[in-house]
Amino acid sequence: MVRLRKSSLRDKRWVVGWRRLLRVSMVSPSTEIAYDSKIEGEIVVSRLDAVINWIRTNSMWPMPMGLACCAIELMAVAAARFDIARFGAEVMRFSPRQADCMIVAGTVTYKMAPQVRRIYDQMPSPKWVIAMGACASTGGMYRSYAVLQGVDRILPVDVYVSGCPPRPEALLDALLLLQAKVRREPSASRLFKA
Repeated sequence: MVRLRKSSLRDKRWVVGWRRLLRVSMVSPSTEIAYDSKIEGEIVVSRLDAVINWIRTNSMWPMPMGLACCAIELMAVAAARFDIARFGAEVMRFSPRQADCMIVAGTVTYKMAPQVRRIYDQMPSPKWVIAMGACASTGGMYRSYAVLQGVDRILPVDVYVSGCPPRPEALLDALLLLQAKVRREPSASRLFKA
C-alpha cells in the first residue's frame, strides 16, 4: 500500500490543473495550424522562419575573445557550476570560421582592434556580438589614448553586459537575450536572398 503525503496530493492537483488548462487551450481542429495525427501522420507543420531560428537559437557557437579579466568569468560560464551547455552554447570555437557569436570580454586597445575586426570579418554570416564587461562596452575605467572606448566603434554589438567584471549569470542572461533576438529575425528571407 502506498501512502500519499499532502505535498504529493498538491502536486497531483497541480498536474491535473495543467492538464485541464492544456485541454482548454489546445488548438481546435478548425484552425489552420491544427495537428491531426490520423490525417498527417508523423508530419509537423511550421513556418520556415521559426524552424531556422529555433536551430540557430539552440546551437550558438561562441567565439571567445578573452582580452582581459572578464575572460576569467567567461571561462567560469563554461564550467560545471554555471554550465552554458544548458543553452546550446557549449561549443566554444577558437576558429572564427566555425563560430557565429563573438563574446568580446575585456579591454580592447587600439593595437588589438584591427585583429578583433579581422576575426569578426572571418566569421560566417549570420553572426552576433556580445560585449562583456564595462571595458568592452564603454572602455571602462581606462580613459586613455590606447583604449578603444567601446567595441561598438568597430563591431555591431547586439547585447551589452554591464559589470566589472560581470558575473557569469549576467553573461547567461545576455545569451538568453541574444537567443530571444535571434528568434525574432526574418531568417528565411535572408537565407534565400544570398
